[in-house]
This record gives sequence, structure tokens and C-alpha cells, in this order.
Amino acid sequence: MAQPLAKWLKYNLAHSQTRLVLILTFSVFLIILAVSMTSYYTSKSVLQDELSEPQKQMLQLNMSVIDDSVKESDQVAIQVALNGNVYKFLTSDVQNSYANISAIYELLSTLIGNSKFIKSIYIYDIAHESFVGLPQGYSSSKVTFVDSDWIGVKDEFGGKTMVIKKREVPEGAGGKGSEVTLFRKIAIQGDFKGIVAVNLKSEELFAKLNPQTMNNLNRMRYILDENDEVLYSVSNYEFDEEAIRQVLAELKEDGGRDITHRDRKLLVNRIVSPTTGWKYISIVDQESLLAQSQKVRNVVLSVSVAALALGGATILYINAAAFRPVRRLKQLFSSYGGKTDGSVEGIDLEKLAGDLLRGHARMTQLVQETMSEASSKFVHDAYTGKLSGRRELKEKWNRYFAEWTTEPVTAAVLSIDRYGEWSRTFTVSDQSLLKFALANITAELFEPQWRIVCTDFGKDKMIILLQPREAELQPEKRMAECLEVVSRLLKFSISAGVSTPQTDTTRLRQAMLEADNALTYRLYQGYGRVIGFSEVSGHEAEEQPEDGELEALVRMIETGDEQGCLEAVERLTANIRRSYSYPSAAIAFLLSVFEEIERLQPKADVMFEPLREKFDTLDLSDISGELSGLAITVARKFRRLIESKDFITCHRMIDYMKQHLGEPIGIPEIAEAAGISSSLASQVFKQETGETIYNYLTQLRMDRAAELLVRTDNRISDIAVMVGYQHENSFIRSFRKFKDITPGKYRDMMRTRMDALPE
Repeated sequence: MAQPLAKWLKYNLAHSQTRLVLILTFSVFLIILAVSMTSYYTSKSVLQDELSEPQKQMLQLNMSVIDDSVKESDQVAIQVALNGNVYKFLTSDVQNSYANISAIYELLSTLIGNSKFIKSIYIYDIAHESFVGLPQGYSSSKVTFVDSDWIGVKDEFGGKTMVIKKREVPEGAGGKGSEVTLFRKIAIQGDFKGIVAVNLKSEELFAKLNPQTMNNLNRMRYILDENDEVLYSVSNYEFDEEAIRQVLAELKEDGGRDITHRDRKLLVNRIVSPTTGWKYISIVDQESLLAQSQKVRNVVLSVSVAALALGGATILYINAAAFRPVRRLKQLFSSYGGKTDGSVEGIDLEKLAGDLLRGHARMTQLVQETMSEASSKFVHDAYTGKLSGRRELKEKWNRYFAEWTTEPVTAAVLSIDRYGEWSRTFTVSDQSLLKFALANITAELFEPQWRIVCTDFGKDKMIILLQPREAELQPEKRMAECLEVVSRLLKFSISAGVSTPQTDTTRLRQAMLEADNALTYRLYQGYGRVIGFSEVSGHEAEEQPEDGELEALVRMIETGDEQGCLEAVERLTANIRRSYSYPSAAIAFLLSVFEEIERLQPKADVMFEPLREKFDTLDLSDISGELSGLAITVARKFRRLIESKDFITCHRMIDYMKQHLGEPIGIPEIAEAAGISSSLASQVFKQETGETIYNYLTQLRMDRAAELLVRTDNRISDIAVMVGYQHENSFIRSFRKFKDITPGKYRDMMRTRMDALPE
């Protein structure tokens, strides 16, 4: 190989033009390469110096947000531990008192509903080894309480009152327990009596760990517990676990530095939470910090390589003309070099023709196998409007439906009634089999008198195109027979909307929309019906449903009147039937009613969610029944709240505090506003909230101050007066006590964070 290469170089470098082009090309290549490497390493040094501090500040912000969430959850645990009913549960020999357990259950429901971080709460009696939990309820033994493996944590408290740790949730308790749990000791008269376990929602708790900033960086953020076990991690890049261990070994104290891991430069920052003892670690691949610089380097390098390639191409072109005749002759002679018989042309042509014919046969078979899928896709594209051009639609119709004639085409839409209930009844695999059976039954009943194609549109819906093989055939009668056979054989009900016949195939989408519109009248006509578009096309709504019925229903719910709720739903439904609105308008109104009722209940409650998704497969009677059930459920909760006198008194005091934050009020003024004595006010407030009135008032003031610090430019002394403090120093001490940071630093930190979020 060396000898031919030397000969090639000798021939090409013999020309002076070739030598000149080669020298110029190589010089330009070296200059561009030097510029690219110099710019890359200069920008790398600057970025490394400037980007370390922002990473540390962002990690500090993340830790502060998570610590605040943990403190809030700990306050919930304190309220549970100090509750009078919990005290009765831990000190009474008869623990399964219905009234006491119900009161505890209601307390836990309220606390969970008011916190977006809490998944469930358990109370464990150490002496009796019994539990009260939401949602499990009361269990007299750890054997019957599925999620009880954590009780050994009682030996880990020592002198602490709170322990927060990651744990394994046993099988069967995944929807109740949590991998991150806050445990608080319950002490009665100095004796360790029980434990409150607050199961936290990990995704909500750590939601702020990965803000949408600098998304082009390859980074990972870890939270490690006190035993250096990974508690939570978020990353847009894969790092080895060895990288974490190396960080822990090399970075013993809070701060940041560069480390090298497997020949990769990593920018590392580490801080420890004073609240939980967790270690927050940020790892950023420095190559991702320099992504833009690398792009510039690579582009310039590519330009230099392109310049080199252009020079080489120029050299080859200069010499191409001289050697073209020789290469052509060589190709002509070498094309016959491998043949041994005398009929070279015949052998080559026969082999080529055979390959082409075999390929054509395979392609024909493939087209036949995929024709049904192609026709179904055509129907889907026509329905969704992807085939908007008349010419394209006509061409594809003639291609996929070549055997169809010019007879009118009718579209029908089949829909499974009560789809939400149906989808919960059958597994996913069974659903596919049942829909396949539905298509086969429909095809067999319509053939051979009709040409038919069925297209599954997912969920509850299937669209059918029909063309009669004989004149004057009507599809409605055969479709009704199809619905009866499906109900008898498959044991579920379907409804159908049928369009008017269309002679113009470019109006297929119009036909399918007609059938879809006719199907919506299932709302009024009920299940298992064939509804023709011609039957409902002349419908005109007389009037719209009145919003006054919705307002009456809301009033009944808020007053806890269950019978009034039933009557209000009946009037609302009767009003819709009487007005006979368009189904789409009626469904939109009913959905707004449903959402309004759902809005009244605590956020933690998720009820009748399938109804929201499957509204269009229910008739008016079923929707009315679901709305009645939801309204009664929410009304009962309101009735229990109304019956709670202490709850109302407590909230009256809270409202007074919120309205007079800027005034120098105290416990006497707050108690007077509630109409009770100061001692009774303190007792009721402590019982209902687990907090003292003074602490609660101070917390409200600090929260208001924090809002004013971020949203206004007022001086700190002015803000102190606005939240009820006459002296700035007293305000600063209180703010630092509750927020672990001075007001000035809090304002700078939060504004820096708000500026970073949109990036």
C-alpha cells in the first residue's frame, strides 16, 4: 500500500498549482484551529470563576423552602400530639370509643386537607401497641395495621422530640404510607406514651429542588439523610453513585469546590440543613457549563477542517482531467474481470430482472396486508381534518376504497355507554378484546348487503363507514339490531349516532361530524339507542339553564341541608330537561355545576374523578345521580363544621387577628372579639390549633412581613409598624426567630430567586 500512495503523491505534487493550494490550505487550517482553542480555554476559565456562587445560592434557596415545609408538617404533628382526643386515646383503657375515634379521624382529615405536603397521619400507642390513622382508621394491634414496621423508631429518639427519615413502605400500604416520614414523640407528664407519624408527599416536598433555570446544564442535586443515604435526587444527566461518595469524602464542610471524577471536572457545592440535618449536594458537569463555548470551538474547528477538505478537493479536481480517460478505460476492462462463462450480458440482465420481480411480489403482498390499516388511518385523518384538500381526499379515497361504488356513504359513530364504569370493570387486555369483538359483530351483521370499514378511535368511540350494495337500504334498522346483539353477547350497552347519506366523498368529514353530533343526544334519549342526525337536525333550544338553580344548590351544601341538596339537584335536572338545550351546552353547564361543588370540598378529597373524563358517555339521569351523591357528601362535611362551636370561635379569633395585624393587639382584645374570657380563649385556641394565641399572631405578622419585603420597596422600619411593631429592633428579633434569617437578607435572597426562576 505504501508504494501506490507514494506514486499518488508524486503525481499530484508534480504540479505547481497543487503545491500552492496545499500550502495555503494547511496555513489557513492552523490559524483557524489556534483561534478556536484559544477562545475555548479563555471562556472556560471565566465561567468556572463566575458560576460557582449562583449554584450555592440556588441550593440554599431550595433548602430553605424544604425546611419551611418540614417545619409546617412538624407544626401539624404538634397539633395532633396536643389534641385532647389524642390524649384520651393514649390514656384510656377503652380505646375504641366511636366518638373519640371519630373526632381524631376528623382532626386528621382537616389537617391533611389543609396541607399539600402531607399524605397520611398515624398515631401509635406504645403501651397498647394500637394505632389510629388516616385513611386506615383504628387498629388494636400492629398485626392488623399494614404499615407498622416503623414502630422501632421509638428507640431512635433519645433526647430528641422529632425524627425525620426515609423508610420502606410495606407491600399493600403504598397508597397510605410514605417513604419520607416525620415522627414526633408524644410525652404525657414526662412519660413517652406515643408517636405521631406524618407521612409526607415526596414529590410535593421536593418539588422546588429542580427549578427551571439553566436547563442546558448537566447537573444532579442530591439530598442525603444523616446516615449519608440518598433521600432524594433529581437530575437531567447520569452521574455514578461513586461521584457522591467522592464528594462526601473530599468536601467535609459546607462550601464549594472543583473535583475530578473519572477524568471529568465537576463543580460541587454542599450545605447542611440546621432543621433536618440533611446534606444538600449540587454536582454540575463543567463540560455542560461550557456547552456554548464548545459549540463555538467545534464550529470553528469544523470550518478549518472544511477549508482543509476544500483544498484537498481542489487538488483532486486539478488532476482529475488528466487521468479521466485512463480511469474510464480501466473501469470498462475491470467490469468483465469476474465472469467465467461466455454470456456475460444475459447473466447480468437475468439476475437483475429476477431481483426486481421478487421485490415487486413482496411489495404487493405487503400492500394487501396493510390496506385495512391504511383505510382506517384514512378515516381517522379525514375525521381530524388532516386531509383538508378535496383533491388529496379524493385521490386517497379512490386508492383505499377502489371496490366501492358511487352509492351514498353513511357514517355511524358507536360509543360505549357509561365508559368510565366499563373501563374500570375490565382490564386493558380485556378492553381490547371486547372492542375487537364489537367491530367483528358489526361487520358480520352488515355484510354482505353493505360495504363496511370500522376504525377504532380509542376510549369509548368507534367510527363506521357504510355503503349499500343494493339501492334503498336504510342503516338505522340494522344498526339497532347490532346494538341488541352486542348487549346480549358482550353484556354491555352501546349507543350509535348515524349521519345522513353523502354522495360526495369529499364530504366524509361532514358525515362523521353529523353522526358525532347525533350521538350527543344520548344525554336526553338514554342508552342503547340509534339516533339519526335527521331526527335531531331541526332541534332548537328554547332557553338556557338558569344559574339560579346552581346558586340554590351551593346554598344548600354550605348550610349542610342534605334533603335540600337532593331537591336542588332534581330542580336543576328538570330545568335542563324542560329547556332541552343543545347537549354540548347542557354538558358544559353540568360540568360547571360539578366543578363548583367539587371546589367547595377540601383539596385533599378526590371524588368522582372518572365522571369528569367520561361525562359525554352518561345520560342525564346518571349524571344527576352522581351530582346528588357528591352534593350530599360535601354537605355533610359542611354540617360537621357548622356544628363545631369551638372551631367557629377559633376561626373568629383568627379572622380578628388577620384584620388587625397592624395594631398593637393582645390576647384580651382577641378574646373580647370572640365574646369569651382570655383564659377560655387561650384554652380553645390551643385545643383547636395546637398553638398559643401569641405564637399564632406572631407567625401571621411574620408571614405578612415576608410578603411586604418581597412585594414592596418599603423600609424595614415602616414594615415593622405595618405589622404591629413599634420598634424596629423588636421586629428584627422576632423575624429572625421565626424565619432563621434577618429581614434584609430575606428580601435579597427571595428577589434573587424570583429573578432566576423565569430564566
